[in-house]
Amino acid sequence: MVFRRAILVILYKLSDIAILFCSLSMTLMIVGVWEKPVDLVHVFSKWLTVQDFMVIIFGGLIWHIIFQLMGLYETKRFSWSLEESIDVLKTTSLGTFILSGIAIIFYPWVFNTSFIFIFWTSTTILTVSIRMIMRLILVMFRYRGRNLRHIIIVGTNERGSRFADHIMAHKEMGYHILGFVDKEYKAEPGQIEMLSDLDHFSEVLNQYIVDEVIIALPLRSFYDEIMKVLELCKEQGLKVRFIADTLLDSSSYRSTIEYLDGVPFFTLHMGPNDGLFLRIKRVMDVMISFFALTALSPIFLVAGILIKLDSPGPVFFVHERVGYNKRRFDFYKFRTMTEDAEKRQVELEKLNEVDGPVFKIKNDPRVTKIGKFLRKRSIDEFPQLINVLKGDMSLVGPRPLPIRDYNLFDKNWQVLSGRGAS
Repeated sequence: MVFRRAILVILYKLSDIAILFCSLSMTLMIVGVWEKPVDLVHVFSKWLTVQDFMVIIFGGLIWHIIFQLMGLYETKRFSWSLEESIDVLKTTSLGTFILSGIAIIFYPWVFNTSFIFIFWTSTTILTVSIRMIMRLILVMFRYRGRNLRHIIIVGTNERGSRFADHIMAHKEMGYHILGFVDKEYKAEPGQIEMLSDLDHFSEVLNQYIVDEVIIALPLRSFYDEIMKVLELCKEQGLKVRFIADTLLDSSSYRSTIEYLDGVPFFTLHMGPNDGLFLRIKRVMDVMISFFALTALSPIFLVAGILIKLDSPGPVFFVHERVGYNKRRFDFYKFRTMTEDAEKRQVELEKLNEVDGPVFKIKNDPRVTKIGKFLRKRSIDEFPQLINVLKGDMSLVGPRPLPIRDYNLFDKNWQVLSGRGAS
């Protein structure tokens, strides 16, 4: 089974929240606010008021948002342990400062310099320790062929060959080289194959699941070819890394400079900006979908019972959809059609009332009685909140396409799908 990044991010987030509460408990014991040893049942039943509980929950959310905004859940393949530790130090310092300001408002008699120092020290040490352990675990997975990102190297010159050799020599980075793309194969014969020439690069992108493209061609002599590669990558929302021994005008893209073994890389983020605003958007997606699912749980129960009573079949309609970067995921809705609806679609294709790849007809004979009610009030869409919570899609974004519809599109769909357009 592929070690999915989504699972890894969840583990990081859970560990960070656990560290927060462990550090808080330990600090309260050290400064003498709580007696030792602490019985959690006694704490929740005798010591914590409703206000205390709400402040703790709010503080946990603030802590999580700070970690999210500071980029601690982004991939760190091009950075080393020391760099990540420094990032953690900056984040825990900012988080401690903000939480201390909030806590002093509610508990001015508890928080002092000693409390803040002990809390900051414990959260920093524990977070760095967990991150280093996770790095070691990831290295183990990557040596076993998991948690890999698939890349294509454009250019078989010395630069491209040297980069490929470095990647193959450092499996702990977790990159899998799909192959080279160039006008002709100039590298020494080795384990990496030539996927195609530059003229057929678009076919390669359509054929393979690609996470990143590395450009090793000299800008001066291959300017037109590189611009074409960038345009194709932009259409599919791919991250492009440019071995930056020359300057490139990247005013229309978000760019960053990273270093690998002393070699500078100029990274162009061709897809949607994954910076501050997208991080805030993801935090909002998680919070809104979680609270919405909790509030709507009675409706889920009633809808499920009505669907089962109305017609045979499952409560949920689970359909494979295409999301960002051609990744496929299971899309959830309440079932509003008969159990054989997918099989009957072929015979109903001639009745399609929408031009283009999307299939839609009025008075669809496959829709059940309760299905009409659920559709009219958009209740059938509620289970998509599960997809939002999982990170498959966003509350706002383009429609996540069925496989049939996707195969009839050509480009310009590479952004994170959203419930708002479904």
